Amino acid sequence: MPTRHDIRNVAIVAHVDHGKTTIVDAMLKQAGAFAAHQQLDDRMMDSNDLEREKGITILAKNTAVKYHPKDGGAPITINIIDTPGHADFGGEVERGLSMVDAVVLLVDASEGPLPQTRFVLRKALQQRKPVILCINKTDRPDSRIDEVVNETYDLFLDLDADEDQIEFPIVYACGRDGVASLTKPEDGTVPADSDNLEPFFSAILEHVPAPVYDEEAPLQAHVTNLDADNFLGRIALLRVEQGELRKGQTVAWIKRDGTVSNVRITELMMTEALTRKPAEVAGPGDICAVAGIPDIMIGETLADPENPIALPLITVDEPAISMVIGTNTSPLVGRGGTGKGADAKAAVKDRKVTARQVKDRLDRELIGNVSLRVLDTDRPDAWEVQGRGELALAILVEQMRREGFELTIGKPQVVTKEVDGKTYEPVERMTIDVPEEHMGAVTQLMGVRKGRMDNMSNHGSGWVRMEFVVPSRGLIGFRTEFLTNTRGTGIAHSIHEGHEPWFGNLQTRNNGSLVADRAGAVTAFAMTNLQERGVLFTDPGTEVYEGMIVGENSRSDDMDVNITKEKKLTNMRSSSADTFEAIVPPRKLSLEQSLEFCRDDECVEVTPEAVRIRKVVLDQKERSRTASRAKSAK
Repeated sequence: MPTRHDIRNVAIVAHVDHGKTTIVDAMLKQAGAFAAHQQLDDRMMDSNDLEREKGITILAKNTAVKYHPKDGGAPITINIIDTPGHADFGGEVERGLSMVDAVVLLVDASEGPLPQTRFVLRKALQQRKPVILCINKTDRPDSRIDEVVNETYDLFLDLDADEDQIEFPIVYACGRDGVASLTKPEDGTVPADSDNLEPFFSAILEHVPAPVYDEEAPLQAHVTNLDADNFLGRIALLRVEQGELRKGQTVAWIKRDGTVSNVRITELMMTEALTRKPAEVAGPGDICAVAGIPDIMIGETLADPENPIALPLITVDEPAISMVIGTNTSPLVGRGGTGKGADAKAAVKDRKVTARQVKDRLDRELIGNVSLRVLDTDRPDAWEVQGRGELALAILVEQMRREGFELTIGKPQVVTKEVDGKTYEPVERMTIDVPEEHMGAVTQLMGVRKGRMDNMSNHGSGWVRMEFVVPSRGLIGFRTEFLTNTRGTGIAHSIHEGHEPWFGNLQTRNNGSLVADRAGAVTAFAMTNLQERGVLFTDPGTEVYEGMIVGENSRSDDMDVNITKEKKLTNMRSSSADTFEAIVPPRKLSLEQSLEFCRDDECVEVTPEAVRIRKVVLDQKERSRTASRAKSAK
């Protein structure tokens, strides 16, 4: 069959923070993708504000470099898909793999294969993609290259790879310095026999198969991603499998439900470095972008109008975590960060507080996010949103918050399923790296969450690696407690492992909440009297309302408190009356920490300026009646 030798399609996959985006930056620079006068940022592929802030890749992105072989041959286009390294964004990885013919598996020379390495490798092996192993960060002082290579071989065997798949080439690299070599360097050093990424490019050209096509086959192109443009409208990113796609051509659009309609390609673009440039034609193996089809969705096919043949739909793993997202129902809705002043009220028109706006935004998110689901609830102003993990859902809420939405977010729950009349719940495989002295604290923490230890290894460096299988709901609220118990030194990563029978009741948060019993502004006098009762979350002057949670109680039950109490002044003075007590600085919770802190009868209020935790039922008397009814029912 004919082969296109002028093109290679490859995805770079790895665990979070193993250096994918950094090495793609180096490839772009060394392939001459930028002019000498261009101002270049670090991690150019992380174009999203949240990606830069959190230091992780959230969306799969494609770029293309023109590589000029050293032997003077014709330039070769290398299409590179940079995929996320976090398990919660696995839908992006699966989509990225559908566009390429091979993968580069990047592994940190010190940390070795971690849970997400297992996830992305399993997906690549299932799709029969060839693998190039790249051991990155060889210059780390604690690198252990030989052991990491052996651990990777063990991982291939563990995932039932066949003989052809295990015979993979190995490249050693320091992505930060833009250096790669096929010769193993000493631990803790940069490869010495090379000063660029030329060996890495050569390995890609040699081991990534060139696209193969059938000259007689009709047009088939698979939609793998969506984008938007202010002038062109919705843009579909697709890979041409067979035939040719031309600008102005009429093609058959095969939708997800199997219906076919004819549409015209108004604009065709190809990626060069980080920009899209107009093109006239895209052939087999090309990754291109088309405009002119306003309602096209991921997984659909563009085909020959006279002989439309659909390609298989892209399937992703089932969601594991859900949370209810609804409109803001608190007394401070639409009133700014403090809730005070005419300026805050004037800003209401810029806020998105209606159910219709929230629903439209969630529907828009479904267009490009294949691993998300939105279900109706019994309330018209709230929807159940299901996703891969807590982080993926928190990222969605953070994006909506920055767009001006005010929301009420329910406590994260697990998505269960029925198997032979029994309830099964999702479980995670968690890998934990901690110093030896914290091993007992972590074991105790996982025991409370019904975690089952599967493996433990000690590399002799003072650190222990433990693997647990633990129910997903046991990990809701785990991270904050874990970092506290390990003094911030522990590293924990988890990956979805399937479903197991229901583990029973879990009691993860032992302390109750301090709940404001009236509306008003927080006073320093009240905070001074309350700080011995627990840890407070609010600053003096913050406006609160009845039912809002202002702190964590030192005991297991909730306590209603008056945090707006003022000091009564009299005309009598004494030497001890005006002594000042220092206020302990309040604990500021991020959005993720607030979601972790919630109990079943609590929820999180999210506005562009503030994140507040509150009771679902604000009225104190109504809460008491509900609690007494629940006790009598038992």
